[in-house]
Amino acid sequence: MLAKLMGWFLLGLIRLLTGAQARWLGCPPKAEQRIYFANHQSHADLLLMWAALPEELRSITRPIAAKDYWTKTAFKQWVTTAVFNAIYVDRAKTSDQDPLEPLIEALTNGDSIILFPEGTRGNQEEPQSFKSGLYNLAKKFPDVVLVPAWINNVQRVMPKGEVVPVPILCSVTFGAPIALDADEERGHFLTRARDAVMALREA
Repeated sequence: MLAKLMGWFLLGLIRLLTGAQARWLGCPPKAEQRIYFANHQSHADLLLMWAALPEELRSITRPIAAKDYWTKTAFKQWVTTAVFNAIYVDRAKTSDQDPLEPLIEALTNGDSIILFPEGTRGNQEEPQSFKSGLYNLAKKFPDVVLVPAWINNVQRVMPKGEVVPVPILCSVTFGAPIALDADEERGHFLTRARDAVMALREA
């Protein structure tokens, strides 16, 4: 019950600060298994993507969260676990765990996920090159729908290094799904996926 109340509180707060406008241009919101993949410029990306989804999709969609950041305090860990049902990814280079292992487990269990293929936050207007995780997941789960998304303005709400959010109107634009073509080379697919995200900037 406490987690549900916190979820409603955070949803209201995020929408108050950002508007959290969702624009479904390339596909409708639909309760099917999906990988939503988007640009990444702020830790607030996770919150905005979560808030942009309708309630029936939030309950079946798990965002990816950097373990080193989102478990720094007991409160962050509780929120990401109890409210967002996040999937922790260990970014430590010393870790023996395959970083895709928890994502594969979630997709195997039928969850949808929110993924940031750059792997780390960027400071430029254009996304960094996508890492191979999206390609590997698309290859392993060919029936999961791949939906690109562009997050606009969120880096101005929570700039890198800042802890106090600034009210700025933000939006998430969801585009047309893409699919991994048979025998498509990894680099070609990742470039095409990045282009699909970037194409939504001016949509």
